[in-house]
Amino acid sequence: MAIATDKAVTTHEPGTSGPPRKKKHAGWQSTPSVIVLRILVIAAALILWQLMSGTVVPEYAVSKPTEVYDALIKMFSSDAGWIDIKVTTTEVLAGFGLGVAAGTVMGLVLGSFPLLGRVLEPLVAAVNGIPKIALAPLFLLFFGIGPWSKITIAMTGVAFVVFYNIYLGLRLRERELVEVVQVMGGRRHHVLGYVTIPTLAAPFFAALKTGGPLAILGVIGGEFIASSEGVGHGLFTAAQNLDAAAEFAGLIVLVALTLALNGVLTALDTYALKRLGLAARRRPHPKG
Repeated sequence: MAIATDKAVTTHEPGTSGPPRKKKHAGWQSTPSVIVLRILVIAAALILWQLMSGTVVPEYAVSKPTEVYDALIKMFSSDAGWIDIKVTTTEVLAGFGLGVAAGTVMGLVLGSFPLLGRVLEPLVAAVNGIPKIALAPLFLLFFGIGPWSKITIAMTGVAFVVFYNIYLGLRLRERELVEVVQVMGGRRHHVLGYVTIPTLAAPFFAALKTGGPLAILGVIGGEFIASSEGVGHGLFTAAQNLDAAAEFAGLIVLVALTLALNGVLTALDTYALKRLGLAARRRPHPKG
């Protein structure tokens, strides 16, 4: 007879004594085992990279992990390297925050007033269809090569993602629940607390996780086009100098920035949904 639980699948054969046995592969699905496997995959990729560089792939194009490590040490030991990281991080956070605020306001206003939404939503969709990087020269004309041009590019990409998630979330809000709260004597703040916020929580935090990489993409794209500092400026300079090691070092910094931002947003998502009592909805139900 097979017994299924939410942690492991166990078997117990008739005529045998003792506790049921766990399947052998269940231990490899635990979190520590997954982390170990990830480390092994990364280590194997670095070893192959080191061995293939210069023999299979030209070294000037991909460098070597050891040279990338030296480039990272050089970046972190210089004032210019930290200034570039600080500038890019500041631009990403500012653009992300402003984009979230602008998108939230747009989504709430157009979603709360159906007529206004029907009039303006096609126009918003038309503007959103323009590649954000194509707007970079226009922002550079308005704000110059300083940080505000990059912040605006990042804000634009994030704002549209947040807007659509909020706007569609309000449109898909169950009207029956709103009417039930109103029939029971609830006012607008009751509808907001019991229906609107729980409905918008999941799409809102999904928009935040999607908007984080878009903010980084907008900032780096703007720094590529015209800038005097920042990680994107360093990447562009390294590409012009055919310095593959410095190029990969800059990419590693961007990956670290992306992971850090995603980690903060995931923690915020988990905390907010737990406070709203929605975390249980994400847990998988045990199989019967």
